[in-house]
Amino acid sequence: MSNLDFSLVFLFLLASQFSIKLYLAQRQIRHVVQHRNQVPLAFAQRISLENHQRAADYTRAKVSTAMFEMLIQSMWLVLLTVGGLLSQIQSILGSVWLMLFPQDIPGTGLDFQVCLMMMVIMLGSLIDIPFSLWRQFVIDQRFGFNRMTLGLWMSDQVKGMAISLIIGMPFLALVLWMMQQTGQYWWLWVWAVWMLFQLAVMVIWPTWIAPMFNRFEPLQEGDVKRAVESLLNRCGFSSQGLFVMDGSKRSAHGNAYFTGVGKSKRIVFFDTLLAQLTPYEIEAVLAHELGHFKHRHILKRIVLSAVFSFLALALLAWVMNQAWFYRGLGLIPLPGSQSAAALLLFSLILPVFLFPIQPLMSWWSRKHEFEADAYAASQTNAADLESALVKLIKDNASTLTPDPLHSAIYDSHPPASIRIARLQALAHHPAAHARGIANQHATSR
Repeated sequence: MSNLDFSLVFLFLLASQFSIKLYLAQRQIRHVVQHRNQVPLAFAQRISLENHQRAADYTRAKVSTAMFEMLIQSMWLVLLTVGGLLSQIQSILGSVWLMLFPQDIPGTGLDFQVCLMMMVIMLGSLIDIPFSLWRQFVIDQRFGFNRMTLGLWMSDQVKGMAISLIIGMPFLALVLWMMQQTGQYWWLWVWAVWMLFQLAVMVIWPTWIAPMFNRFEPLQEGDVKRAVESLLNRCGFSSQGLFVMDGSKRSAHGNAYFTGVGKSKRIVFFDTLLAQLTPYEIEAVLAHELGHFKHRHILKRIVLSAVFSFLALALLAWVMNQAWFYRGLGLIPLPGSQSAAALLLFSLILPVFLFPIQPLMSWWSRKHEFEADAYAASQTNAADLESALVKLIKDNASTLTPDPLHSAIYDSHPPASIRIARLQALAHHPAAHARGIANQHATSR
């Protein structure tokens, strides 16, 4: 393949991706606006027209911002690669490096390569900042979701940057060292270390990193804790503890999640969620999350990640030896810096080439959500999960009328109308209904 051919392939795929995303975003806005003035019949008794219109306006604001962000990100990627900006950054950094360290040859050392990669990553992060500020302090502020101060936002940014430097730079240096020192099959070593790193982060994050951003307190005694503990006993699930996170200091959105692996597993409730739902509804939401574990969804996603990273690194090992890969993306690596250049370029363009599998990944995720809902209905009353979801849809201003095509391609969760309809069917199933009532009695006792 020639340099020009690869450049044209990349630009064609990027332009196609941008056009499809723009088309889907416009469809989403148009569909939501068209249904703005009428609440779907299934929700007419539980969600007011005012709340429905608020959700439509919130969705429109978010998608409109995402469209502009998509344009800027696409322009940045073109400028950075075929536009030659990455080559200029490499050249400037090389000149500065030579002045600071005249005894070094720019590009040959790990320190130079890590600095090059971190500089590009930081520049990309700077582009994200205005959009993050807009979403938090304009969109969420306008719709009553923002509870974050500018000082807290800045503190989060500094902490995130510090963690990236402390953890990311040494790991990046290790990867680059293995690419250069472990021979032809370096990618197998990198793959093994990458998987260990991911597992280590899953253990370290809930205990050491997450508390840097939020306060976690044990769930207090009461109806909620009794309902949750009863559910955990019925399901045979053990964790390190039940915690409440002060999510309200940043947002009015509510959530609950599991984090960690093995003995480090934690169940975390946002304080906003506890304020919104009844104990039975919280029990049902937790049962849904437990369904992901019972169906091994987390394990399946880890396995998929392992397979994907294995194939991606094998592909990287091949393309990094092809001159057209670098020249087609506007970069001629400095002597000794081929590993950093290959890794950087590959990570920049990979999302463009993977976009066609987005619908499949979304479908797989929605399938998991249906399975988790079914498990929740087998352990609790399906009507409680249904009512909890309706409350969360209302309080989080989630649209009830997404565009079907947009939803099929992007949404990791099923549309509300389909999900609620399935829960209603489960709630009326005699066996499921009987189990739900029995489990509620067990909880009450």
